[in-house]
Amino acid sequence: MPRPPDPAKRRDLLDQVREYMIRNGLADLSLRPLARALGTSDRMLLYYFGTKERMVAEALALDERRPLLRARSLLGAVDADRGPVWLRGSVEEVWQRFSAPGLRAALPLYLEIMVTGLLRPDRYGPVMRDTLTEWKGLFTSAFREMGLPEARARTEAVLLVDACAGLVVGALTDGDWDQADAAFRVLLDRLEPGWRAM
Repeated sequence: MPRPPDPAKRRDLLDQVREYMIRNGLADLSLRPLARALGTSDRMLLYYFGTKERMVAEALALDERRPLLRARSLLGAVDADRGPVWLRGSVEEVWQRFSAPGLRAALPLYLEIMVTGLLRPDRYGPVMRDTLTEWKGLFTSAFREMGLPEARARTEAVLLVDACAGLVVGALTDGDWDQADAAFRVLLDRLEPGWRAM
């Protein structure tokens, strides 16, 4: 009977795969050169992850879920006064998470995944789609808890998440994170009045 994969070794490989992808991108990602760089074999990578796509998705999940999990914690706080000011503060804290050096360094890779997912949805399409869907679901729940009707809560969540994603893409493109941060503040100034329940 084959021995099950070692979870600690698997996690270590995932960390190394993530670092490799941040340095080299996805366009020419091939198992053999990756395995050589990690000091292992392509057969061993397949043993631990099954497919290259699964390995990539899991390595990306190391980062993509950290801000999402933090946002869940903020928005799920039991003692929170659930109003527009509370939600704005939570959104601002999540935005700051994307400014952390480790996550910001990985953002070009996420953009590459997004574009590859659009062009080749069979490969990485679900990775970013599922992430955006989770963010929208999280904020839809927050807006509902603030008293907004379901349809409006969904619309506000889509507007907030997609606008913030666009600001991140813009900052990645032109490198002007200060301008993106200023635009983010203006975005919240414009959106916050609409978060009050009728």
